[in-house]
Amino acid sequence: MISILFQDKVTKEFIEKAQEVASRLEIPLNWLMGVIELETAGTFSPQITNHMGYVGLIQFGKQAAERIGTTREALVKMNAVEQLEYVYKYYAPYKAKIQSYVDLYIATLFPVALGKPNDFVLQYKHLTAQRVAKANPLFDLNKDHKITVGEIETKLLERIPIDYKEQLKKKESCAQCGRAF
Repeated sequence: MISILFQDKVTKEFIEKAQEVASRLEIPLNWLMGVIELETAGTFSPQITNHMGYVGLIQFGKQAAERIGTTREALVKMNAVEQLEYVYKYYAPYKAKIQSYVDLYIATLFPVALGKPNDFVLQYKHLTAQRVAKANPLFDLNKDHKITVGEIETKLLERIPIDYKEQLKKKESCAQCGRAF
């Protein structure tokens, strides 16, 4: 049996629903657990809200909530198991592009960067690299006021317990679904 990342922070019901969501997305459960741990600052709380008004397990913004048929206000009233269904709805359109743990996180933070190389700078039309870096200082590792896909990968892997790092770095295939990652 595979060890589940951060399982001591959640209920059995949460793990069961998270596994269902991961299976439907055809990704390993630990990818989802790693992203939720980061986005909730280790709390796994569906009520957590950041300084910019993003809420919940994967920090839903206003537009993301609307895209999946809900609101931030409704999401914050849900328990973690209920909110996981909206986590699925959020990631479902990106399913074919999510090939790694880093891809799953990129889909969370900045979907435009999905599939881009490590030197890709997070910016888009009127959203400057400096503004992205200011809003997400955790990832601006070299403090150049830009965030690259590679910086995100480095920071993500730093946060993962050592026993899981290789599992999240490897691009193999999922034992449960056979999908390459």
